[in-house]
Amino acid sequence: MTVLRIIYNVLAFKMPQLLPLILIVGIVAIFIIVLISNRMILLRVRRRMEKAKTVTQMMDQAVAITSNDIVRYDLRDQYIYRLYGTMFPENGIDLEDWKSHVHPDDLEETLEWFRQVIYCGLKRAEFYYRWNFDFTGQNPRWGYLHNVSVPEYQPGTRYVSNVISTIKDESKLRQDEQEVNRLARCYKLIFEHSIIGLSFYTPDGWLLDSNQMMREICHFDSDEFDEFFSKTNLFDQSPFREIVDKDNIEELWFCHLSIVPERDIYDYLETRVHPIYDEKGQIAYLAIATRNVSEERQMYQQAKLNDIEIQKANERIRAYEEELTFMMEACEMRAWRSSFADGTIQFFKGLSTVEREITFEQLAEYFLDDKETISEHFARPQDFYTTSMSYMGRTRPIFHDGDEVQWNQINSIPLHDKEGNLIGGFGLIRNISSLMRKQELLKQETERANDSGRLKSVFLANMTHEIRTPLNAIVGFSDLLQAIEGPEEKKEMIRIIHNNCDMLLRLINDILVLSNVDANAMQIIPKQVDIARNFDDLCQSLSQRVQEPTVEFQKDNPYCMLLTSLDSARLDQVVTNFVTNAVKYTHQGHIRVGYRIEERQGHQGLYAYCEDTGSGIPQDQKGRIFERFVKLNDYIQGTGLGLSICKAIIEKCDGQIGVDSEVGKGSTFWFWIPADIQEYQEN
Repeated sequence: MTVLRIIYNVLAFKMPQLLPLILIVGIVAIFIIVLISNRMILLRVRRRMEKAKTVTQMMDQAVAITSNDIVRYDLRDQYIYRLYGTMFPENGIDLEDWKSHVHPDDLEETLEWFRQVIYCGLKRAEFYYRWNFDFTGQNPRWGYLHNVSVPEYQPGTRYVSNVISTIKDESKLRQDEQEVNRLARCYKLIFEHSIIGLSFYTPDGWLLDSNQMMREICHFDSDEFDEFFSKTNLFDQSPFREIVDKDNIEELWFCHLSIVPERDIYDYLETRVHPIYDEKGQIAYLAIATRNVSEERQMYQQAKLNDIEIQKANERIRAYEEELTFMMEACEMRAWRSSFADGTIQFFKGLSTVEREITFEQLAEYFLDDKETISEHFARPQDFYTTSMSYMGRTRPIFHDGDEVQWNQINSIPLHDKEGNLIGGFGLIRNISSLMRKQELLKQETERANDSGRLKSVFLANMTHEIRTPLNAIVGFSDLLQAIEGPEEKKEMIRIIHNNCDMLLRLINDILVLSNVDANAMQIIPKQVDIARNFDDLCQSLSQRVQEPTVEFQKDNPYCMLLTSLDSARLDQVVTNFVTNAVKYTHQGHIRVGYRIEERQGHQGLYAYCEDTGSGIPQDQKGRIFERFVKLNDYIQGTGLGLSICKAIIEKCDGQIGVDSEVGKGSTFWFWIPADIQEYQEN
């Protein structure tokens, strides 16, 4: 209106006549200007509204993207309104209700932040507090809220009317953070207290961190720092500089003797190098794991020595056990162990090999002597086997089937448990049958030695008589021969002297042969001979010894030729002794001498015999007939050596000798020797 008035005054002064027209034009112009101004203002307002709407939409989207809740705390109403989000009730909550959902431990601190914003001019407050998400009043459900609060002032004043708060639920983030921290503490604890030394290095070999074990292995100055290893590059240390290519690091495992004079290290270490890569495949760290194996190496070396010693000890034990087993088998001995609780007894070969296990009742059946007493003892072993004992008696075979009677010697000692209770027995059982037989043989040999001494005395007496008899005849008839003049009488005396000389010569020959037998100097010299022809010649000589007309000498020669290889002179001596004895004891009937080829036990041989119809030999004397100095009739001339000499000759030829006799009907003396018959012809 001021502008119009000015225009009007100008026009009224200069051109009064144009005043109405100018007034109309001015009014129209003003109308147009106002219209245009209104349109421009409306357009500007609309643009601002669109811009505000866009900003509002962007803010809504931003709030939605950040997942934040926005609330407004109205100080006048003491009420909290929800502007955005779902954390608070749609209608909001009053201040007291809001306080009830804040954790009591965080309430005072949270209220203090709000006081700072409301009363102290704090432009922005950022803090955390715990919040109960449960609005039912049943079970609290606590979470962590991240709160950013700003003041809203009354227009034209500095008084705060509202507090706008952006709230974010970071419960999951806090839980994840706590879990990460827990895992980090756990991993740190594991890392720090690992039984293996661990260190982390940069890719270019500089120390970052080491755990306690590594610090102990490397003799660090302290838990926080070590000057030497902190200033020494990994790739400059032995053995890393020799075996690790720092331009191409790969995973390695090696054992080495670590010598670091600066840290007084002289240990055997087991080390592993492990590169750790980032997401781009580049080495981010080098992990070094080290274990001190010096003690293990020493223990391993000692274990090897122990194994060698154990092996040697086992070999010695095995050798001892083999020797013990051999000794026990050679001595027919077994170890045994009994259990009173089980009522069983185990027999061992050696110390560990169980040969047999039987019960006490079964064992009692093997005893032949004192069976009832032993059965009673086995029924109540705790009452009888409390001290060391020794038993010797006859039993049936325990370790093999058989009916022969054995002599066994059993020794035992009691066994006790840790509490001293009697639990069983241990001992040895030895088969002493051979020892008992040898003892019996020794007894017999002793008796035989005593008899031999007696027989030697008799022999010396007989020798004196036997030698004196032919010598007296020789000397006496030699003296008479000078006084006899008749040829017939001289011839008879010469025959008597010749016979006594033969008798004396045979006696001396027997003594010489016996001395050779005792000195083991008898020799058998086989020669090829025709036994048939030699037998005929021998029988012709032996037939002259049979002087009594009531005794017939018979020869049994089934072959006209028999070639073999043997000592015919020794065999002639045996046959001659057989015939000589037969002549002494046979006064009627016959004396038959013969031989034949006979095979025994798969071997070819020669069988010879001398059969007579003399007085015969008693049954109880047949076992003694081939012993020395044995004469069944002391009144018959002879030394008692002939048959013992025959036995020695035949045994030297690996043959057999014997006699079949019946009192009053006669005797047959025979021998068999192995012979290789080369050729023969029967008559």
